[in-house]
Amino acid sequence: MISIPRYLIIGLAAVFSAYHLVLATASIEIPRQKAPYIIAMVLYAIATIVSLLPSKKSRMPIWIAAFNTAVVLAISLLVTSQLTAPLVDGYAAWHTAATGVLMVITSTKRRQLFAWIGIGILIVQTIAWSGFAGLTAYGVVGSTIWVGISYALSLSLSKADRDARQYALAEREAVEWRAAQEAHVSERQFRLSQTSRMALPMLRQIAASNGELTEGQRRECLYLEGAIRDEIRGRRLLNDSVREEIMIARRKGTTVTLLDEGGLDDLADPELERVLDRLALAIRSTVTDKLIVRTVPEGSDTAVTVVGLSSLDDGHASALGSNNADDEEDRVDLWLEIPRTLA
Repeated sequence: MISIPRYLIIGLAAVFSAYHLVLATASIEIPRQKAPYIIAMVLYAIATIVSLLPSKKSRMPIWIAAFNTAVVLAISLLVTSQLTAPLVDGYAAWHTAATGVLMVITSTKRRQLFAWIGIGILIVQTIAWSGFAGLTAYGVVGSTIWVGISYALSLSLSKADRDARQYALAEREAVEWRAAQEAHVSERQFRLSQTSRMALPMLRQIAASNGELTEGQRRECLYLEGAIRDEIRGRRLLNDSVREEIMIARRKGTTVTLLDEGGLDDLADPELERVLDRLALAIRSTVTDKLIVRTVPEGSDTAVTVVGLSSLDDGHASALGSNNADDEEDRVDLWLEIPRTLA
């Protein structure tokens, strides 16, 4: 899309406005008194300059639009009060075309109501001054058409701008959706490849033995299942040290549960490694029946909590089917909060 520089548009509007002042100057001998005629020229020049001043907002301030409408009434009365219709020199009625330019600027800057009010004032005043014939003789019809064209263009440009914003929003959402899908695919492929790497040796053993596994191999399958579950639920809670210590703890009979709920996503790699190294040390130095590792949501000073629980009845209540929701039969062996950053 080709974009027209803003300064070029303002320059063209200034040239058209100055042209009408040139016509007024060339016809300055025709009015009966020059003072009202010159005052009208000055008012028009001020209104044009104020309207064309650069602004951060695309819409003209309402006070400028109201001022322009008042200027239309003022210059119409000042000019026609010094002229007698019909005119031999039609350029002496320069205010009709000048009003059209000023109202086109007002309409283009999204103050269409004031532009139409100004054109209405021009039409009524021209009819009162020279009759309906003056509408065509002095260019009032042309000014009205130009304001109508600018109004239609403003509506089209506003619609195009809204459509462009909607398309940009839709494109951004599509890009975000695609990025999310690619991230899901990448994560899925990574998990599948990691799961395949972990499970392949055991699967080969199962195939080689036709499914006839020893008791030790069955336990290793359970440990492997737990490790695969850790990869899915643990996510950023894992590094090589943590994986190794968890496997050692499981082989000692500890039930380990990892829950990463996104609390570590904001940590930089050095801080994350520090947290995971501290977690590996806690797992290695703790003897317990159940170990629960959970991330803490963002905004907390704590990154990870580690809880170790042991059954006071040596597991007999569980074997008999007792499920106490309050865990009154469990003893806390470890309660550890690993901070996000070093103090």
